[in-house]
Amino acid sequence: MSYEAPFAGLRVLDVSQGIAAPYAAMLLAQYGADVVKVEPPGGDWSRMLGARHGDHTAFSLSANLGKRSIALDLASDEGRRVVRRLAARADVFVESFRPGGAARLGVGYEDVAALSPRVVYLSVSGFGQTGPERDRPAVDTVVQAFTGLMAVNKGADGIPHRVGTIVMDMATALYAFQAVAVALYARRDEPRGRRIAASLVEAGAAFQVVRMMSSWLEGGEPRPGLTPSGTFPTADGWLTVSILRDADFATLCEVVGAADLKTDPRFATNELRTRHRDALLARLAEIFGAAPTTEWTKRLRDTRIMHDRVNDYLDFLRHPHVEAAGIVAWLEHPGVGRIPVPNAPGLPPLVDGTRRATAPRLDEHRAEILAEVDPP
Repeated sequence: MSYEAPFAGLRVLDVSQGIAAPYAAMLLAQYGADVVKVEPPGGDWSRMLGARHGDHTAFSLSANLGKRSIALDLASDEGRRVVRRLAARADVFVESFRPGGAARLGVGYEDVAALSPRVVYLSVSGFGQTGPERDRPAVDTVVQAFTGLMAVNKGADGIPHRVGTIVMDMATALYAFQAVAVALYARRDEPRGRRIAASLVEAGAAFQVVRMMSSWLEGGEPRPGLTPSGTFPTADGWLTVSILRDADFATLCEVVGAADLKTDPRFATNELRTRHRDALLARLAEIFGAAPTTEWTKRLRDTRIMHDRVNDYLDFLRHPHVEAAGIVAWLEHPGVGRIPVPNAPGLPPLVDGTRRATAPRLDEHRAEILAEVDPP
């Protein structure tokens, strides 16, 4: 055991599909665990999401780095036999069937715990294991709508929009990984393992605790924070500005050359600025729209005002700070080519060509995995 690979020696059996549960299992692999990914003969459906690159998509690459893959039909006697052999030696078992699905295939918690009594068994679902919605299928977009995230993400058109990245899946993965890691720590002093249930809805709610609590306490739509904070069009892009203190407003007025806003009685305090927010934001949008983004970032850089240009992902990847700080690893992935993979906080940087930095092809490790459970 080491800080770099504290889970070295642990065996994980991952029969999950998609993003949330597989990403949680991927993090276990990144911390040193031996993760065997069991996929149906046609492959985890994440291999079919979006543009395909050989045997992979961006989804399957992200969720399966560091794992080994074997394809098994769990509806067949042979598939179930191999899975039971793998489960008998597992420290962690990960599944993402709808509630009751794993048990129907003979790999529910009671089945696996009978084979490996100290197993930490993770079940990930959309709406949870109990409640009237438990059997509903769910994807990230559905959960964004259900938990209220879309309602607080209205566009200028007034229409609720989904956040353009899979925040619910990723939040679920992180909460689930955290729960498994803590359970493994506690298991040192426990004779038996335990079952952990995580759902996209639970994780999505927890992820939004501040806004959800504010909405409840304020009887509906939470009031804006300090005004004027927001995103403004510039002559060639977008700029986001966050005002943290009343004094920042005066500074902002000086930087943008709007002394009249600084002395306008409608904007004398944050409460007044919030009351007249629409008029203030409209005026600032007009001012920011008169010059390019680089001009505004140059003017604002030496102030205490939090700001930045709105980057797209390619802008971010090309930023000098990203390279200098080692935020992203560039990997030459077999069958795919050069890909950017953000280095997860707290983990050693990914090293090109290592198992940690490689997602398996479908069924790539069949021979070695079968040799382990059925030695000659």
